[in-house]
Amino acid sequence: HTFIMVYWSRDPEGSQHNEGDSLGKLVPGINGPTSLAGIKNADTNLAAIRTAVHALGLEPTTDIVVTADHGFSTIDKESRTSASLAYTYAGVPPKTLPPGFLALDLGAALQLPVSDPERDNVVVHPDLEGRYPSRGNALIGTDATSPEVIVASNGGSDLIYLPGKDAHAIAPKIVAALLAQDYVSGLFVDDALGTYPGALPLSAIYLKGAAVTPTPAVVVSFRSFDTGCGIPQRCAAEIADTTLQQGQGMHGSFSRADTANFMAAIGPDFKRGFSDPAPVSNADVGRTLAAILHLAIPAKGTLVGRVLTEAMPGGSIPAHTHGVLRSQPDAAGHVTMMDYQTVGKTRYFDAAGFAGKTVGLSAPNATP
Repeated sequence: HTFIMVYWSRDPEGSQHNEGDSLGKLVPGINGPTSLAGIKNADTNLAAIRTAVHALGLEPTTDIVVTADHGFSTIDKESRTSASLAYTYAGVPPKTLPPGFLALDLGAALQLPVSDPERDNVVVHPDLEGRYPSRGNALIGTDATSPEVIVASNGGSDLIYLPGKDAHAIAPKIVAALLAQDYVSGLFVDDALGTYPGALPLSAIYLKGAAVTPTPAVVVSFRSFDTGCGIPQRCAAEIADTTLQQGQGMHGSFSRADTANFMAAIGPDFKRGFSDPAPVSNADVGRTLAAILHLAIPAKGTLVGRVLTEAMPGGSIPAHTHGVLRSQPDAAGHVTMMDYQTVGKTRYFDAAGFAGKTVGLSAPNATP
């Protein structure tokens, strides 16, 4: 009989999000002692599981697979261009971006009121007692019950929806306003709204599909940068639209520090000492485990991953290629680039954004 156990650890994500060793500072950021203790906690628990498997004599028949959701970055809340920094806010450290800064900036650019859906749609213009969108999410328009723009904050990225009839008229204004902000590094615009210099289409990141949920009009990836530890993916900082403070941790951008994660496996169904040169994603883990267990799981859609046969005894490394997509430049020279890899028909996204403003992005002169 087959027995499966799933162990989910809140660390180190919980300790990285919420650590208070570096409030207001980018160094040590998520590499402070609290986060390192969270990593140690997860490592200790994994060691206890492996010790139990060994003590029970189950090593010859047991596979252990470890995977993570994503990477992590330290939160930066500084900007030279955001209009939101002209105000002070209750509970927000001075001269730092408040939650919902992107919505406040768009409201100012569009000259439309901004309302907070978390507080009964109260108008949150900073002139009104220093109000801001309490969780970053916002409704923009003269009627909050029928907004022209909806902003969904997502940490290292934000999603913008245009539910009204004037989407084609307002989209160019939004793209222009975002391209003028120093905290932006990469835009993806719904294909149905046309092509925009400086931005790639939403289909480039496979967010244009047949889902019944609303399709965002614009996806915004925020700027990221190296804080100087010598390994950029381990000490990146990123602008983040979040209630957390500068110096704490976040993810969700197209920085390679966020898109890279940890995966490892050991057991009879995997090669020993093998480092996979081909790209791998979380979606592949489920397919691989199903293949090991001889389970035929019907696919739903096309983004289902692949079986990692190269990591199995006798498996060969699949052919894989690297590619770069580049938008047309806007008048200021902004180009959204995206690095990706491909195995067969499966595409993996590595990093995206503007040259020099996204950790892990390739050279700007890469061919389209």
